[in-house]
Amino acid sequence: MSVSASRRGDAQISPPVDNFRTLSTWQRVKKALPQYGAVSPYFILFLLFGAMPMVFTMALAFTNWSGLGDIHFIGLENFRYLITDRLFYKSLVNTIVLWVMGTVPTLVIATIVALMLNSTLRFSTTYRVIYLIPNVTSMVAMGILFSSLFSSQFGLANSLVNLFGFDNIAWLQNEWGIKIAISALTTWSFVGYNALLILAGLQAIDKTQYESAAIDGANGWRTFFHITLPQLRSIVLFITLMSTIGSLQSFTEAQVLTSSMSSGSASAGGVGNSGLTMVLYFYSVAFQENRFGYGATIAWGVFVVVMFFSAINWLVTRERKVRGVR
Repeated sequence: MSVSASRRGDAQISPPVDNFRTLSTWQRVKKALPQYGAVSPYFILFLLFGAMPMVFTMALAFTNWSGLGDIHFIGLENFRYLITDRLFYKSLVNTIVLWVMGTVPTLVIATIVALMLNSTLRFSTTYRVIYLIPNVTSMVAMGILFSSLFSSQFGLANSLVNLFGFDNIAWLQNEWGIKIAISALTTWSFVGYNALLILAGLQAIDKTQYESAAIDGANGWRTFFHITLPQLRSIVLFITLMSTIGSLQSFTEAQVLTSSMSSGSASAGGVGNSGLTMVLYFYSVAFQENRFGYGATIAWGVFVVVMFFSAINWLVTRERKVRGVR
């Protein structure tokens, strides 16, 4: 008696059968309109500010246009010129050098900061917030500050140089001085964010491994290189990939520190175009020289370079994972 009653009760509270699959295509679309409407703003904005500009940029790369007047189709002339463009290769080399000078110190300092935060017990949350502040600070404001720090006549950089008995250095009038200033700004801006990523990886490591290493007599260096660092590999690869993509698209640092008074690509990037990055070169050609056709070609060149280095990083990561499975 009780079993049948419970069955009747289950039958009464069971949900009705969904007949969505039995509806026609128009009825399905009509029934799903509220859901489509909820997600449509993203796709509309992407279409207007993402897809359409990309298509227009690709079409513009085959033209000669100054921003006003008629657009003249010139075929592959812009791409032929890009292949032989000395300034484009100069900007590519500068971008790679700045990437190395910015990424390596950032990884080293971020790892040290993360180890310090991981060992700190009191006020750890406060320290994490403090280290994250540079990442959310305006890059333009920090660029102006760093231009003062690396000033030729005064500033913290020359003050430190004077402490060791050397004369002032014209940082922003020197090819390698410009690169040092830009890489220092990049390192200062992203070391805190990367430190928090590494800190998350450190806190995920099983602490019993360190206890076993201590029992075996391993010192701090052996523990770090044989336990800590191998388990941070995925995070280090992620930081390297994101740093690569970010560095290949760097613009604000070089623009604020070197090109605030430039009027074109010939003077962009400071002395000898030593701070000229690929995106800064694109900006100078398109928006200062009003050569939008060739500027669009440079933009697609930057896209190809970014995809090339991203593919290399993916292949290296994939190869290591396959070896690990084997």
